[in-house]
Amino acid sequence: MSTEPRITISRIAAEAGVSVPTVSKVVNGHPDVADKTRARVEELIRKFGYRRRADQRSQRSRLLELMFHEIESTWALEIIRGVESVARENGMSVVLAESSGRHTPAHDWLESVLTRRPVGIVSVCSDLTAGQLAKLRARDIPLVVIDPAGQPGPETPSVGATNRQGGLTATRHLLDLGHRRIAVIGGPDGVLCSRARMDGYRAALEGAGQAFDPALVRRGDFHPRSGYRQLTSLLALPDRPTAVFAGSDLQALGVYEAARDAGLRIPQDLSVIGFDDLPLAGWLTPELTTIRQPLRQMAAAGARLAISLAQGRVPDSHRIELATSLVVRDSTAPPAGHLPSRTLSGGPR
Repeated sequence: MSTEPRITISRIAAEAGVSVPTVSKVVNGHPDVADKTRARVEELIRKFGYRRRADQRSQRSRLLELMFHEIESTWALEIIRGVESVARENGMSVVLAESSGRHTPAHDWLESVLTRRPVGIVSVCSDLTAGQLAKLRARDIPLVVIDPAGQPGPETPSVGATNRQGGLTATRHLLDLGHRRIAVIGGPDGVLCSRARMDGYRAALEGAGQAFDPALVRRGDFHPRSGYRQLTSLLALPDRPTAVFAGSDLQALGVYEAARDAGLRIPQDLSVIGFDDLPLAGWLTPELTTIRQPLRQMAAAGARLAISLAQGRVPDSHRIELATSLVVRDSTAPPAGHLPSRTLSGGPR
């Protein structure tokens, strides 16, 4: 049994050369502490690994904090619905925050979180700094990341989807229909899910014995404008693609518009497959074939995990991946004059 004394606020105060009430203010997120003093106390909190006592958990508000790096689309709405349903089941409310497109939230957001003292935080595509994570740990505010932009640290739980498998399945579907000139419009290269989907695209081509052609690869930002812009660029190639794998349904929306402006019919002249299965996929004309990413279920799993951690329970795993699946609608078909082969892509089905 360890004989080391438990780290207390009093010890932190003695080490920092400040009063116990001052350390208490820092621990509880009160703003009326000088920046230099706050920084010194926070450094000692990290150094000693101070954590709030278990009985202080009951003092939290009945709030779940939901942080987005941006809230611009129905994609975010699906996440909100998933978190809100779990919060409602547990008699909690949801606080929404946005970091204005930044993947690392600003300092003032964290200070407001420490003041609100939520049960837990569900962060979407956002990466916190080591210092921000240490402040949350010191106050026993658990953080769970949904669809992380980068690789989360070993102590940060995350919930995602099988993005590589989704990219593989999307490309295999087009290969099985007989397409050989398959373009891909991915998301930002620095985003984890985008790289995974691109890896799946390449793996499907390799498995079918098809050469990877860099000329057919484009990067977007998961929004319609980039889908429009990148398809326009692809259609300017001497040998244009007969099919496009758009890295998101929103990018597929832009692909539809660019194809229409170019006088192409979907799927007769160009097959299109998306990713996400947002509600809009069923409203497009023709209805969009896509890879279903269970966004609501991912969000709900993240919210439940945050609540479980706040209650002191240890999860079976810090990494949760939910399965993606192919949803075939009307936007994909064999290329003109080709009969589809159901065995070309090879590999497990």
